[in-house]
Amino acid sequence: MMKAPPSSCLLLGAPLALLLVVVFVLPSLRPPKLGSDGPGAVCGRRATTTNVAAVAPPQDLEPEISLLIGILTTPSRRERRDIVRMAYALQPPPARARVDVRFVFCNVTNPVDAALVALEIRRHGDVVVLDCAENMNDGKTYAYLSSVPRLFASAPYDYVMKADDDTYLRVAALVEELRGKPRGDLYLGRGFPVGDDPAPFMHGMGYVVSWDVAEWVSGNEEILRNNEMRGHEDRLLGKWLNAGGRGKNRYNLKPRMYDVHWDVDNFWPDTVAVHRLKDNRRWAAVFRYFNVTAGIAPSNLYHLP
Repeated sequence: MMKAPPSSCLLLGAPLALLLVVVFVLPSLRPPKLGSDGPGAVCGRRATTTNVAAVAPPQDLEPEISLLIGILTTPSRRERRDIVRMAYALQPPPARARVDVRFVFCNVTNPVDAALVALEIRRHGDVVVLDCAENMNDGKTYAYLSSVPRLFASAPYDYVMKADDDTYLRVAALVEELRGKPRGDLYLGRGFPVGDDPAPFMHGMGYVVSWDVAEWVSGNEEILRNNEMRGHEDRLLGKWLNAGGRGKNRYNLKPRMYDVHWDVDNFWPDTVAVHRLKDNRRWAAVFRYFNVTAGIAPSNLYHLP
């Protein structure tokens, strides 16, 4: 049975809060995996999270590396989340790694969305709801990164990732990129060049920071004092780190992280991340290229091309 957090921590908007009071006291459909144990503060407020490990280690061995992937999304994109969940569930698990995938929302205020998100929490347990107004470039990434050290303080990760919900990550390839990298002061992604600087910030499709960098963001009061949470979130993170002299262990994974174009034929065999999968046609092209749908057993119950 999942442990119910204190009622004072369920600041998710009245509709979702009422549903979660019921959701959290019922038995889980599967036991919770290693992850967070409860709520934590976000900018002086509270947030709620549930536990699930999306990509578990293949053996009962102590993980050598741990990674939290936070996929920033909105309540109405339910079909997209279903696609992304299946995409990661069908990938081979990385060796000796603990990888947890969470879908990150701000407050869910619409009663219909609240009911359906509550079902997702009940079934999948992979949702984090932050106490902020839903947005893309108005502080949501700051709310996420600044909340992680508190939300997951009982089981910290080596690395924390922010990803878009139109990005397909090849998790094992990403883990192997991280495995030999420093566990401190790391900033990794697809570098965005400005002038003579090849990577003053990483593209918002997905970037990774080490746990200490997330802690630094969480404790940096100047970001709040100077109201520097609003604007293009990927550029802002680079600005914070550059101003604070952080993220010095910087790794540019271009061209292994890239945007897909309309022809959907420009994939790379050693891909780490593909971005701009804005419709099902593009997701299907990715799945075909990387053989995600291969290996379906023959059956007279279906006939697929």
